[in-house]
Amino acid sequence: MPDTAKSIGMTPVFSPHFAAERLVFHPAVPLRRPPLFVLVMGGDLLCGPDGSALLSAVPGDQTPDGLLFIGGLDGRPVVAAAVDAVPAGLRPVPLRDLFGIAGDEELGVLGRAVQYVDFDRTHRYCGRCGAATLMKEDEIARVCPSCGLIVYPRLSPAVIVRVVRDDRVLLARSPAFPAGRYSVIAGFVEPGENVEHAARREVREETGISIANLRYFGSQPWPFPHSLMIGFTADYAGEEIVPDGLEVEDAGWFARDALPDLPGRASIARALIDDWLDGR
Repeated sequence: MPDTAKSIGMTPVFSPHFAAERLVFHPAVPLRRPPLFVLVMGGDLLCGPDGSALLSAVPGDQTPDGLLFIGGLDGRPVVAAAVDAVPAGLRPVPLRDLFGIAGDEELGVLGRAVQYVDFDRTHRYCGRCGAATLMKEDEIARVCPSCGLIVYPRLSPAVIVRVVRDDRVLLARSPAFPAGRYSVIAGFVEPGENVEHAARREVREETGISIANLRYFGSQPWPFPHSLMIGFTADYAGEEIVPDGLEVEDAGWFARDALPDLPGRASIARALIDDWLDGR
């Protein structure tokens, strides 16, 4: 398959976390080697003594019910399941706590597993007729045996935009952020718009300014719980900053030597800021 970004003239500069590169989503041949397990309890992953959430076996050989096949890794099937209790020898760890500990490929596999488990858990009943749904045998989906509706895992595209004015970057603070934290502008793509329109709309709605020279930066799967972040850079084009008071409670232009607290390095938000700091 061709690289989509390159095929339409976009060359990403960001190598994202949570992007599984080696995982084969749909293997062409059966995988005969023993599986790797990903166990999810609530919002946590169950990690073994080595700190990894990719488990070669489940303690006590108690294979969970409802295993979901999520791909093949180095010839081994990877399966995920929701569990209600922590088996002996494992410990629950939030996915965010594995930033900087697990490698990029493992984060990509775990993110995919978390999203599929969440989908399976939240689509047990048909949204059209209310009947109980069943796992579809030949793909990751749930099917209604009553009305035939098939539902697939949800993916919510969101844009995230770094705006620069001369030698300063636009950073904004959401009321939901930790104290002192600022980031670049982000928001979900709405029905009826493309990502370019969404980027311009979100910046204007949240800060009151207009932008120009929108350029693709890169994308990042963001499994909290099912987003796809699509990153852009842009230049300031006009108007003064007026925070909307809802999504953004404060915003301003920040110089390189006077930055506030920033997002963690596992995020595309931080990659956008670091890219600007590096002068690219």
